[in-house]
Formats: sequence, structure tokens, C-alpha cells
Amino acid sequence: MTIERIKVGPRMSQAVIHGYQVYLAGQVADDPSADVAGQTRQILAKIDALLAEAGSDKSKLLSAIVWLSDISTFDQMNAVWDEWVTPSKPPARATVESRLARPEFKVEIMVVAAR
Repeated sequence: MTIERIKVGPRMSQAVIHGYQVYLAGQVADDPSADVAGQTRQILAKIDALLAEAGSDKSKLLSAIVWLSDISTFDQMNAVWDEWVTPSKPPARATVESRLARPEFKVEIMVVAAR
């Protein structure tokens, strides 16, 4: 079975396709000056684009991990997530509080989807 990689960099690929599964790297906002809701919107748009490039979409999500720099912003992130996710096909999901790679990042999301 072949392995395809999308947006390959020296450290990591933004997406890896193996068989019928698409693995995305953790996505962060391009404009980290935005609030939690704004960062979440940016991230979900990036996820949509990467999944489309891999031949998938959010209706095929299998799992998601959400990291928040401050768990008290859980409801803000969820408000955006709930507008975005396919209501009848939500993935298995975990959300945790964690220090992220840069202090201005408030949200990071990683997903796995079927193709």
C-alpha cells in the first residue's frame, strides 16, 4: 500500500494518506492575534482545504484532538466547532488543555479522516 504526503516540509507533512485514511498534522491559526473563536475558524478552514486536497471532507472525520491553551475557552471553541462539524457524523474527539508551541496560539486541532 502506498503512502502519499501533502505539503511536505523538512520536519513534517501537513497530511499523510495511507490506504483509506487521511492523517492531518496539528493545525494552528495563520493569524494568531485572533481570539479563540477566530483561531478555531481559521484552523477548521485549513482542515477543510487539506481534506479536500486529500480527497476527503469533514463528513468523513474519524477522530479529532483539540488542544486549548486555556480550558476556560472550551465553550468559545465549541461554538465554532458545532457550526462546522457535520451534525449527523461527528468524530470521536478529545479536548485537553496544553501549552502550545507559541504563546500566541490558543487552539491546535489534529484530525484523522476516511477517504
